[in-house]
This record gives sequence, structure tokens and C-alpha cells, in this order.
Amino acid sequence: QVQLTESGGGLVQAGDSLSLSCVASGRVTTGMGWFRQAPGKERELVAAMSWSGSSTHYADSVKGRFTMSGDSASQTWHLQMDNLKPEDTAIYYCAVDTFGILLHAQPRFWGRGTHVTVSS
Repeated sequence: QVQLTESGGGLVQAGDSLSLSCVASGRVTTGMGWFRQAPGKERELVAAMSWSGSSTHYADSVKGRFTMSGDSASQTWHLQMDNLKPEDTAIYYCAVDTFGILLHAQPRFWGRGTHVTVSS
């Protein structure tokens, strides 16, 4: 069983940066992803990384602004979010599963989420 805990959310202004972190308890040997759900919208994949780090994926809406990094040794992953926009306001979740499932299906393990609010 894997438990995931996100941190780093908060209230910022447009153009600011935030860094989210996700720590896993229990050994993660698969990929890891960041998802978000804005009010009234479906949850969407923001970024994903394979366990080796050799493969990454970013949603078009965040390319060039968000960077995902991870450390499988410490079981900690980060999402650096720069040049934040009001439309980035959402609850951000980390999840783990195979890279393919992160991209195309529902991951098995989820964190509880951390709120990010970007004011204009």
C-alpha cells in the first residue's frame, strides 16, 4: 500500500511561483504524476514522470511553466510552477502508477490534494 502526501499549496498572485511536493510512504517503483481539479471541472493530468525519470509528459497548458522532478531514492517528487495564472487555480493531487496508466487511465494511488489559488 502506498500513501501519498502533498504539500506546498497556497494563495499567490498571477506571475508568482509555487513548488509542490509529494512524499510517498511505502515503496514506489512506478511512475508518478500530478493532476489537478478546478472548481466545476474534471480532474486533468498536469505532469507525469516515469520511475526512471527518462520519460516525462506535460499538459499543453503548463508546458514551459511547470517542471516536474523526482527522487525515487527519497520517494519525494516536486512540481515547480512558475508564471502562475488564475486558470491554474485548482486542487493539485499526486498519484502513482505506471507511466502509461498515468497518461491514459485512473492511477491506483492518490494523495488528498493541496489547494492552489492564483489571484489576478
